[in-house]
Amino acid sequence: MKHFIFLLLATCYSLLASPQQTQKPPLHGKNWMAVTGKPLAATAGSMIFQQGGNAVDAACAMLAATCTMWDVLSWGGETQALIYNPKTKKVIAINALGVAPTGATVAFFKNKGYNFPPEYGPLAATTPGTVGGLCLMLAKYGTMSLKQVLAPAMQLAAGYPIEAQTANSMERNKKMLKEWPYSAKVFLPHAGETREAPEAGEIFMQKDLLETLTKMVEAEQNGLKNKMTREQAIMAANERFYKGDIAKEFVRGSKEQGGLITMEDLAKWKAVEEEPLHTNYKGIEVYKLQQWTQGPMLLQSLNILENFDLKAMGYNSPKYIHTLYQTLNLTFADRDFYYGDPNFPPEEPIKGLLNKEYAKKRASLITYDKNNVNASPGDPYPYEGKTNPYTEILKQRNLFTDTTNSKQGNAIPSQDRNQSALNENTSFSDAAYMDRLWRGTTSVEAADKEGWVVSITPSGGWLPACIAGHTGVGMSQRMQSFVLDAFINPFNVVEPGKRPRVTLTPTLALKDGKPFLAFGVQGGDTQDQNLLQFFLNMVEFGMTVQQSTEAANFNTNQLWLSLGGTKMQDRIPRPGEILLSNTTSDSVRNELKKMGYKISIGTRTSGPINAIFLDTKHGSLWGGSSNNGEDYGIGW
Repeated sequence: MKHFIFLLLATCYSLLASPQQTQKPPLHGKNWMAVTGKPLAATAGSMIFQQGGNAVDAACAMLAATCTMWDVLSWGGETQALIYNPKTKKVIAINALGVAPTGATVAFFKNKGYNFPPEYGPLAATTPGTVGGLCLMLAKYGTMSLKQVLAPAMQLAAGYPIEAQTANSMERNKKMLKEWPYSAKVFLPHAGETREAPEAGEIFMQKDLLETLTKMVEAEQNGLKNKMTREQAIMAANERFYKGDIAKEFVRGSKEQGGLITMEDLAKWKAVEEEPLHTNYKGIEVYKLQQWTQGPMLLQSLNILENFDLKAMGYNSPKYIHTLYQTLNLTFADRDFYYGDPNFPPEEPIKGLLNKEYAKKRASLITYDKNNVNASPGDPYPYEGKTNPYTEILKQRNLFTDTTNSKQGNAIPSQDRNQSALNENTSFSDAAYMDRLWRGTTSVEAADKEGWVVSITPSGGWLPACIAGHTGVGMSQRMQSFVLDAFINPFNVVEPGKRPRVTLTPTLALKDGKPFLAFGVQGGDTQDQNLLQFFLNMVEFGMTVQQSTEAANFNTNQLWLSLGGTKMQDRIPRPGEILLSNTTSDSVRNELKKMGYKISIGTRTSGPINAIFLDTKHGSLWGGSSNNGEDYGIGW
């Protein structure tokens, strides 16, 4: 009888909670689909498609446009991409994340009194990566010239009607922007007036950036005149940015404002192509970037969740939410301790972390009576035939984060002890914390009838951005994702030439060997939380791609923040905190409260997810774009 009642309740949860009518219509296309964070940027992608470009060409055009429109990123930021190549039938990973510059050492930041590298300004900057990533993708897998692909972005730089969201961000942040003369010049054209930033609808011009893009196109066109191949000519533009006059001005402008980046840093850096990581979930191959991103935690989560009958639990039932929350507790704990740049020692135990038997062991830790407030990193080393070299650090770390330990704080690094202990009276809904948790970027998704599929999650150089000299290029703020103490993560301690472990996490999925889904989302540490739920919405609960982008997700705060804050307490996990949609029923809320969850409520909790579903049955493309922000798509 109890089993019958449970099944009846699960069915009710699925029927009542699953969204049917969406606020945005699904997008349909036969030939191509372009989805990204700004309507004008999606239009840029459509322009390239209409000129005969493939999905890589269109994705590069959208990337360039979003950087130019400051869609919470700039040209000086970083780019992470997954590309499905229909010619080889393989998924390609593009790593265009910048690195810590010369002089960016633990001692340097600690001597300045930092507990983490700073959030903003020239000392927050890794080397710029987006230009290199765009050039690499376009040269190897696109079909068009850089001149063609940058044309929409150059038109935007010459002047476009700025939208309220970006213009108001400039105005809100004008005090900080005035600290950097090149930023003030660009973002505050009405200096001295009551409103110094542009107004919504005003034509916003970026002459310096236009000059930088023009120089890159000139380098490409000169290369073609000198009988270079298309690929060589595009990389000549890349060379001018990283080794030529653009690089010199970037470095000069950075140093003038206190930055560390050198000409050698730029010349040595390059975007690289690498093997993605993947796992199989019920016959679907899901691909993510390597452990220099948080992406593998989604793969770990799927490995754990395949040990449960999620569909029987019912969409967003208390048991379903609890199971996913506990899974994320475990995978975030692993992410926060074991992930880092694989090009630097120590070597991350990624094979063990993605091992299915390891996932079964982690799944066995999940119980249904209450939230595990002390979920901690596991030990993946035995699944690689090795012994964990960090058991002592883990003991100290677990002592620090153990909420039942009255001597909490004894294991805190000495420079943090005075301000870092957990505080029972800390507000769990403070705006500064939520800003750091949700700190966003954009996503770019593109697909075409030839089978090219692209998913990009670029970022960096968001407002308030420090512009490097007369380049018009806003510098990255990704240094803040490093740590200064091995106590937190021995794999992610800052070091010159090293990439920080980032939150940026595009996704591709294949079914029956063919592209199935391309999806991405902005939102800092919430990205893989929302992408996991989006994916399960489709494969477990049969939602359409648009329904899945709008569906009510939950978010957990039981994780170490990757962005922001100046002291340990700003980033430490907040056990049991959960964000639920305002559509969540009282009965679900009450059940979760009984398990120890601390609930806050939001109106739109899906995150601004962008996605493309490749409908092999009908030979068509479905586009989905969340109702959460300005994200938009166009198909044909």
